[in-house]
Amino acid sequence: MGDALWPLLAILGVSWIVSVFDGFMTVLRLVGAGMFLVMGVLLIRNADRSIAADSRLTRPGMWAGFAAGVAVILGNPKAILFYMGVLPGFFDIARATAQDMAVIMLISMIVPLVGNLCFALFIDRMRRLMTSGTALRRTNRIAGALMIGVGLMIPFL
Repeated sequence: MGDALWPLLAILGVSWIVSVFDGFMTVLRLVGAGMFLVMGVLLIRNADRSIAADSRLTRPGMWAGFAAGVAVILGNPKAILFYMGVLPGFFDIARATAQDMAVIMLISMIVPLVGNLCFALFIDRMRRLMTSGTALRRTNRIAGALMIGVGLMIPFL
C-alpha cells in the first residue's frame, strides 16, 4: 500500500510543491540526512539487540504486520526522495490520466514486491548467520556507521 501511496501523492500534488517552493527539496534533503544520522546512532547504541527485542515490531497478526509494513514504506527516506523528486521527471504529471496513475501505481507496487520476494528466498540463511550475538553486533555497528556516513554526505550532494 505504501508503494502505491507515494506515486499517487507525487502525481496529485507533491510535485507541485517542489515546483513552487525552491527550498522544499533542500529541506527534504536535510530531513532525510537527519533521519539517516538518527537511525545510524540508534543502530550503534542498540547493536546487540535483535529485532525481536522490540515487541512493537513483532506483534502477531495480519493487521499488525500490515501496519508495520506500511509504516516502513511511508517512512523510507529513499522512497520519499524518489517519488517526490524523480518521478515527476519521468512523467508529464499535468497530463496524467486516471489510467496513467493506475499503471504508475501498479508498477510502483510490483517492482518492490518482486525484489522483496527475491530477498525472502535468502532470509533463512541470513537468520541462521545472525543468531550469533557477535555477528548481529558487528552487522548493526557497520550498518549504523554507513547510515551516519550517508547522513553526513546527503547535504553536500
